[in-house]
Amino acid sequence: MTIEFLQLLLLIIIANGAPIIVRALINDSFKLAVDFGQKLPDNNPVFGPSKTWRGIFSALAVTSFTAWLIGLSIETGFMIASYAVTGDLISSFIKRRIGMPSSSMAPLLDQVPESLLPAYMMKDTFGLGIFSVFLMVLIFIITELILSHIFYKAGIRKRPY
Repeated sequence: MTIEFLQLLLLIIIANGAPIIVRALINDSFKLAVDFGQKLPDNNPVFGPSKTWRGIFSALAVTSFTAWLIGLSIETGFMIASYAVTGDLISSFIKRRIGMPSSSMAPLLDQVPESLLPAYMMKDTFGLGIFSVFLMVLIFIITELILSHIFYKAGIRKRPY
C-alpha cells in the first residue's frame, strides 16, 4: 500500500466518522434533518432524521482540516467528504425506498456507497488503479464495522453498527 492509498483511506474513514463523533461531543445539538422531515409519495422520509446538516458540515470541515494536516489541500479533503456524504445519502435514500427505518443496519449498503464513491472519484488524484479502489472499499468495510463496535462500547455510537 502506498502513502497515497493510506491517506485517501484515512480521509474516507474520517469523513464517515466525523458526524458520529461531533454528535457525541455536542450532545445532539444542532440536529436538523437534511430532508427537513419531508416524505415522498411512498410515505417514507427522503433520507430520515439521522441524516443531518450538522453531520454534513462536520464531515466537510473535519475532513478538509485533516487533509491539510497531512499535507494535502483543503479542497482535496472537501471533495473526499463531499463524495462520502453523497454516497451516504444515496444509501439512506435507497433504504427509505425499500422501507427500512432510519439508522437500521443494511450490510454493504451502509458501507459501499460512502467508500466507493470517494475512492473511485479521487483515484486519479491519488494515483490509484481500479484494483486499489476495490481493495480500499473492502478495507473500509472491515474497518468501519470494527470501529462501529468500538464506538458503541465507548458510548459514542447509539447502535453497535
